[in-house]
This record gives sequence, C-alpha cells and structure tokens, in this order.
Amino acid sequence: MWRGAAGRTAPPLRPPQNRNLFVTELVAGVSHGSVYALIALGYSMVYGILKLLNFAHGDVYMVGSFIGFGIITVFGGPLNLHVSVWLMLFLMFFCAMLGGGLLGVMIERFAYRRLRNAPRIAPLITALGVSFFLENAAQLVLGAQYQSYNAFSWTNSAIALKHFGLPAHAVISYAQVIVVVGAVVLMVFLTLFVQRTQLGKAMRATSFDREAAAMMGIDVDRVIVATFFIGSALAGAAGVFNGIAYQQVWPYMGFQAGLYAFIAAVVGGIGNLPGAVLGGLVIGLAQAFSIGYLSSTFSDAIVFAILIAVMIARPSGLLGRAAVQKV
Repeated sequence: MWRGAAGRTAPPLRPPQNRNLFVTELVAGVSHGSVYALIALGYSMVYGILKLLNFAHGDVYMVGSFIGFGIITVFGGPLNLHVSVWLMLFLMFFCAMLGGGLLGVMIERFAYRRLRNAPRIAPLITALGVSFFLENAAQLVLGAQYQSYNAFSWTNSAIALKHFGLPAHAVISYAQVIVVVGAVVLMVFLTLFVQRTQLGKAMRATSFDREAAAMMGIDVDRVIVATFFIGSALAGAAGVFNGIAYQQVWPYMGFQAGLYAFIAAVVGGIGNLPGAVLGGLVIGLAQAFSIGYLSSTFSDAIVFAILIAVMIARPSGLLGRAAVQKV
C-alpha cells in the first residue's frame, strides 16, 4: 500500500502477470466471439425471415473451414506456399464464402422450401437431419482425422501491446488481428447492405410480415434465397477465421460451434443482427475468462448459466423485442 500526494491510500498495484492474463483472455475472447458472431448472424437472418432454426448452419461453417484448408493444400501447403500469403487469404475467403453460400442455397432449395407452411417441428427435424448428413458426408469424403492449417508458419509474428499502455509481455498475434478486423469488415458490409440496398430493405420487409411483403410485390423466394446465401457465406468465412486462429479442423467441429453461436443469437436476441454480434462477444468473452481464471471444466456451465439468466431476466434477448401477437 502507498499514499498519494493527497494523503489517500491508493489500492495495491495489480501484479503484472495478472494484467497479462487479463489482456490475453480479453484478446482471445474478442477473436473467438467474432467467429461466433458471424455464425450467429446467419442464425438470426434465417430466423428473422422464416422463423426457422437452421441447425445445419454450424456444418456450413465446417464446410467453409475445409474449403479454406483445401486452398492451402492446392498452393503447396502452409510450409511451402507457391503464392503470396495475401493472395492465398483472398482466395480462401472468396472460395469459402462462395462455397458456403451455394451450400446454404442448396439446403434451402431441397430441404426447407417445401416445409415453409408445415408445422414448425417438421423443418426443425429436417435441419437436424441435414446436419447429420453433412457431418457424415464430410467424414466419409475427407476422413475422420483432424487437419491443421498450420497458419502460425505464415502468421507467426505478433504485435506488442506495450505501446498502448498495456503490459510489456501482452501481445496480439497477426492471426487474431486478421480474425477481428475481417469479422468487423464483414459485419459493417452486412449492416450497410441491409440498411441501404433494395434487397436489404426487402429482407427487412419480409422479416416483418412475409405475406404483406408478397402482396406489395416483393419476390419472397428471391429474398429467402439471398438470405440463405449471405448467412451461409458468413459462416464459411467464420470457418476460415477459425482455421487461421485455432488451426485444427475436423468433420464434427460444426456441432459445437453451431451450438455456441445459437446460444449467442438467443442471448443477443434471435432475429436481431446487432444482438447476434453482441451475443457472440458475450459468449466468447465468457468462455475465455472462465478458462483463464477458473478452468476449462466450468466453461460450458458458465455459458449455459448466462443463457438461463438472460432467458429468465429478458426472454427476448439483450437487444431483442418482445414478439407482437397478431389477432
């Protein structure tokens, strides 16, 4: 304890290692939460339009991750790249987003379209069936073993944060910078698209009242296809971000990530795009700090405790609105 110039007792200084841990977990939580937010945006977009819980969405994220791994392999592997890293990153994201978007459109066309007016349990069971199909198909085609991006071989550098007044040993890796900055850019583009384009306005109108939008001349089928494409493209990009930051990909990675992203969408307010982003960051930070300060054993318990607490205190989510009952 020490006394300042005014004679008041100042709090003890925080040990540097604790400050380092806090910054480390904060950076990890934001980067992981950014991945959850991108996946949760797809959940919220589809739910806002169709009131459908697309549980196959996490497996689109898995497919996007494997597409990124395939691009790395085509260009010689991470240890022997034949092209520049920036060109490879561009191709990884372009192909993963295009492949994820097309997969989402195919899922909507062949699995969900005929069930739009069916009882809600029918598309829910179908979504689970599509999820199992994609997971087992990936295992059959790609094998059950883990694959690694080995991204640290070309994103091995780190940025020291001491220049920003943070502990000298606190660093943020280039992989984490790519994840956070890339996710923010995609979220900004999505926001501008939804708010300022004609198709984005049609999406908002359709989410508010699908039947009224159709009567006003909006092509609802086109809007739904575009929603699936954009949401699935974001999930494909999230898969590449995950591979860059956390290295390993495998056929069943989509189940757990999809579950956490769904929780994030519900916590933020499912159907609300800013809520999906907020929920993703909340879940990512909760996981990171629980692992850093407690144990990975309690990580899932804390995430589900947050979900339960939000559902009790605010059933519509942090940024969601209570549903208006039509009579």
